[in-house]
Amino acid sequence: MSTRTPQLVVHRDKELMAEAAAARLITRIVDAQASRGSASVVLTGGRNGNGLLAALGSSPARDAVDWGRLDLWWGDERFLPEGDPDRNVTQARAALLDAVPLDPERVHAMPASDGPHGGDVDAAAAAYAEELARAATPENHAPVPSFDVLLLGVGPDTHVASLFPELPAVRETERTVVGVHGAPKPPPTRVTLTLPAIRAAREVWLLAAGEDKAEAAAIALSDAGEVQAPAAGARGRARTLWLLDSAAASQLPRSLYPAASA
Repeated sequence: MSTRTPQLVVHRDKELMAEAAAARLITRIVDAQASRGSASVVLTGGRNGNGLLAALGSSPARDAVDWGRLDLWWGDERFLPEGDPDRNVTQARAALLDAVPLDPERVHAMPASDGPHGGDVDAAAAAYAEELARAATPENHAPVPSFDVLLLGVGPDTHVASLFPELPAVRETERTVVGVHGAPKPPPTRVTLTLPAIRAAREVWLLAAGEDKAEAAAIALSDAGEVQAPAAGARGRARTLWLLDSAAASQLPRSLYPAASA
């Protein structure tokens, strides 16, 4: 199978999907730490991203992770004040991060709107790009680290991170992080990784659960273009994995995934 061909795993419901994804992520982190001494993961927000983090927090295997040797990044962020309940990092802290012994220096939150860049979202995006570049090494062959796993939720409109169909950010080919103005989903101002940064990850995992994601999954897994369906352009260098529940997979041809997945 080509590394460009997505793999699909379909679970009966969103709870099982979250638990299985959490177990899979623990294994991937432990393997990376065993082979290289550390691991890096890009987190996503939304109900599926936070559901995965909550499941990871309640997993009996969570202590297998050396939390002090884990780098955490974000795929996108709502450009709101620090501590705002709608910020992805705020939700991640509540779901998991405050309960595990992370190294604060290795938790790379995206800038807030009341941070050093004030309300300048483009300056905030440039600063995050610089932080990523500082963490990259020559063997990464990119101005971002080769993340072990990059998590993405899939929106009903096929958006991933804050890359929305047809908007300028999804067309970006040079920069790794950009500011988003006028997002169709509130809040309108955001910071997001671009597709080039996403594709630097070793593995990209796309999460989709619920009937409202079924059409988006079907479009993204067809021959849709990434400008029209950003999820179609999200892929990892070694593996692209779609983790769905049966409702989100309901419009996909069964030939795309083995019956055992369900």
